[in-house]
This record gives sequence, structure tokens and C-alpha cells, in this order.
Amino acid sequence: MNFRPYALLAEVTYRCPLHCPYCSNPAMYPGGNELTTSEWQRVIDEAAALGVLQAGFSGGEPLLRPDLAQLIAHARQAGLYTNLITSSLGLDAKRAHELREAGLDSVQISFQAEEAVLADAIAGARAHEKKIAAARIAREAGLPLSTNVVLHRRNIDRLREIVAFAASLGAIRLELANVQYYGWAFLNRAQLLPTREQVHTARQIAEEEKARCREQMDIFYVLPDYYEDRPKPCMNGWGRRYLTVNAVGDTLPCPTASSIPGLRFENVRARSLAWIWSESESFQQFRGEDWMREPCRGCPERTRDFGGCRCQATLLTGDPANTDPVCGLSRIVP
Repeated sequence: MNFRPYALLAEVTYRCPLHCPYCSNPAMYPGGNELTTSEWQRVIDEAAALGVLQAGFSGGEPLLRPDLAQLIAHARQAGLYTNLITSSLGLDAKRAHELREAGLDSVQISFQAEEAVLADAIAGARAHEKKIAAARIAREAGLPLSTNVVLHRRNIDRLREIVAFAASLGAIRLELANVQYYGWAFLNRAQLLPTREQVHTARQIAEEEKARCREQMDIFYVLPDYYEDRPKPCMNGWGRRYLTVNAVGDTLPCPTASSIPGLRFENVRARSLAWIWSESESFQQFRGEDWMREPCRGCPERTRDFGGCRCQATLLTGDPANTDPVCGLSRIVP
């Protein structure tokens, strides 16, 4: 079967001024020198040649890269749609104009809550008011604004207030993303995991707000895993549509695949992106269906959920080839 990547997540740095308890903390990231400007430009060219249509610039905090506008301009020249995923700290009017002139298509700013005291407590830094100012600056620069709020026990009961806040910023899209329990979030899950009742109420509110705001703002609600009975089609299947290149050049089928022990990831300093996508062991490992065991192998849902999340299976069962424990057919309860 021929698989083609559509999106590249470029994690251009692991440096970040925030200390969110659900983030893949920098202490967990691989060490080494960040890719240089020219190395990232080569990655972008190779991604475009593979058929990638969109490049998301992320981190860490991508604004800490002084060459960010240069990388965005290169991606635009390669014909890619460009999106900046950022805390927005460091985004002033000059920088916003520079990024817009480079060809940045959209910016997504993360918020931790809708009010400063709680937001700053979650972020571990006094950042909320700076983020609000940055959102205004982005809009004034002509950049389409999206917002993202990661939901967990401390803020999930404030959904209506969060939606109203995003609307007040002039956001055209709001992503309400329940914490996915990998990396640092997995270690902190006891303090982050909401109750089943909280999740049920939040889902109802999200649907109501999505209908109410449909003319003003698109609301995208990312379901939590631990209280579901069916796994999500993680990344639309392992190594099927997405690839991540991290700050030091390791190339992964999903951003959290490094949580799987023993899986070796090829580096763009040693191999071309085309070879990694088509030939590397890590991308082949769980691609397609041959790796599946029962009950996944005989399940009619396997063509829809692609077996669920391999990282989650690893963290909760110890074996990445096991059934995603979110699935009702799994013998292991998350």
C-alpha cells in the first residue's frame, strides 16, 4: 500500500519559557545540537518532494529561533501551507510583521485558562496578559488567529468562560484538547485527570458552544482517551499521513513515539526524509495491519481506528503491539 505524508510537524527547538505540567518536559527530550537553518531548509524541501502540503512550526517555543521567518519563507517557497504553534511569548509587532511578510498563513496561540491567576499558575510563569497582547498583535498584523486550550482537572469546568474568552480575542478557531497522557503528562496524570462526570459535562457544553458559535468561530473538541470505549484513529494511522522531525533531527511517525522503548528513529542528518518515510524500521513497525494481534486483527474497526495509539499501549500495558487499552475489547483498563 502506498502511504503519502500530508503534514510535517517541525519541532524546531525544545527551549520554552513555560513549565506546563502536561507538556513533554524538556528534561525528557533527546540531547544534541538543534538542526541548523540550512538543515531545516533541506528537510522542508524533502518534505515537499514527498507530497507534504502543510508545515507546522512548533517546539518548545519556536519564536526562540531567530531564523523562524527564514524557515517559514522557505516553506512557502516550497509550496507549503505554514502554521505557527506557539505560546506567543516573544511575539511583538515587529516580529509578527516579519512572519507575515515571510508568508506565515496562520498562528495558533496556546492559553492555559481564560483568567490570569489560574492560567499563570498552570503555565508556571506570568504569561497570560502577554499572550492576550500577542493575540491582538497577530490580528493587527493580518494573521488568522487560532487558539488552543489544553483541558484537565483544573480548567475543564470553565469551558463556557474559555469559549467566550477565545471569541473575545477574535479567534476563528478554538481547539479544546483534553490532555493526552504521554511524557510529562503521563507522570502527572494523578493531578491532571478529571473525573468521568467532568468529562461528560464538558462534552455536552462543547457541543452546545460549537453550535452556538458556528457563525463566529470553529470549535474543535478533542476527546479524552481514558474515559472512551473506542480508540481514536491516532495520527490517522502510524506512518500513514503525518511525520514529525524534532529539534535534533530525529524523525518520528508521531510526536510522542519516542516514549516507546527500543524503537530506533532515523535522523535527517544521516538519511533522507524519503528513505526514512519509506524504508526505516520505525515507520514500518506499526504501519498497515500486519503487526496487529487479536482482537485488533479481526476487528472491523481496524480500518477506521488503525489499532489506536501505540504510545498509550506501551505506557499502560508495557507492549506497543497490544490493543490500545482505551478499547472496550482490551483486557486492560486505563
